[in-house]
Amino acid sequence: MGFFKKLGFFSAFVFPLLVVGGYYLGGWWNYLALIHAFVILPIIDQLLGIDKSNIPEDKVKEVAAEYFYRFVTFIWTYVQVAFVIWGCYVIAMGQWNGWFELIGFTLGFAVVTGGIGITVAHELGHKKEAIERFYSKVLLMTVSYMHFYIEHNKGHHVHVATMGDPATSRKNENFYAFWARSVFLGYAHAWKIENDRLRRKGKSALSLNNNMIWFALLPILFAGAMTAIFSYMSGTIVWGVAVFFFAQSFFAFTLLELVNYVEHYGIQRKEVSPGRYERVTPIHSWNASHLVSNFFLFQLQRHSDHHANAIKRYQVLDHYDESPQLPAGYSTMIIIAMIPPLWFAMMNKRLEKWHGEHEVSLA
Repeated sequence: MGFFKKLGFFSAFVFPLLVVGGYYLGGWWNYLALIHAFVILPIIDQLLGIDKSNIPEDKVKEVAAEYFYRFVTFIWTYVQVAFVIWGCYVIAMGQWNGWFELIGFTLGFAVVTGGIGITVAHELGHKKEAIERFYSKVLLMTVSYMHFYIEHNKGHHVHVATMGDPATSRKNENFYAFWARSVFLGYAHAWKIENDRLRRKGKSALSLNNNMIWFALLPILFAGAMTAIFSYMSGTIVWGVAVFFFAQSFFAFTLLELVNYVEHYGIQRKEVSPGRYERVTPIHSWNASHLVSNFFLFQLQRHSDHHANAIKRYQVLDHYDESPQLPAGYSTMIIIAMIPPLWFAMMNKRLEKWHGEHEVSLA
C-alpha cells in the first residue's frame, strides 16, 4: 500500500478536530462534524469514486503484519478516551448559547464515538492480541455498548444472513423496527451467550465472572466518575455530564445500528438442512468500496470480505465484484435508510436481483 494511501487512514482524526473546533467557534459551527459527515464526505465520495484495487496476494501477509496499521487504531483509542473526558468537561464548565448548540455538539460527538469509535472497536475486537481486545472494550465502554463485543463476535458472525440474527435486517423492514429488534434482542442474546459460557465452565452467572455484569456497570461507573470530578470542579452537582454521556452513547450506537441495517439488508443464506446454513462468503453482505469513506471507516465498507474472513485486518480486506454493491458509501446510505420509502425504492430491486441470481427465496 502506497505511502499516501497509508496516511489516508489518519483522516478519521479530522472528525474530533471538527467537533472541538466547532465548539470553540460556537453557534452553528457545532454542526460542522455533521455537515462534513453527511454532506461534504458523500460529495467527495461520489467525485473520487470507487477503489477496487486489492493488495497483491503475495504481499498480504507482509502488509497485514505492518505495525503502522495497528498503531493508528491504538492512537485512536487514546484520542477517543481523551475526547470523551473533554466532552464531559465542556458540558460541565463550558458556555452554551441554547439547545441548538448542545444538540449539534452531541450529535457531532456521536459521529466521532459511534461512526469511527465503534468501527475501530469492531476492528480490534476481532483480533487475537489481548491488548487489541482490551482497547476494543475501552472504546465500547465510552458508548455504553460493551455487550457488542460478545454479541457481534459470537452471535452476529455465526448467524449473519439468517432469521436467527437480530442484526440482519429483513426485506421491507424499516430501520426503526430493525433498531428495536437489534438493540434489545442483541442485548438479550449477549447475556445468553455469556451465561452459557459460564455454565459450561461450571460457574454461576450471578458472579463477577460474568462479563455482562461488568459491561453493564462500567459505563455507569465511568459516567458517575465524570459527574463527580466535574461537579467537584464546578462547585455544584452537574447532572448534565451523565445526561450528555448517555445521550451521545445513544446516538453513537444508533449510528452503529444504521450501519448494521445497511450492511445486511435482506441478504439471506441458503438453509442446507434444518437449522444449518451455507458457509458465509463475500456474497452475503452489501459492499461499498468507495475510496474516501473507506479511509474514514478503516475499510469497514468492504464488509463482504470481512464477513467471509473475519480475522483479516482492515488494510488487507479485498473488493469482490461478485458481492452485492451498495449504490453509495455509508454516509449517504444511512441518511437514505432513515427515510423508509426512499430506502425501499432504492434497495428492493437490487435485493430482488441478488436473490434471483443466487436462487434464495425472499422471506
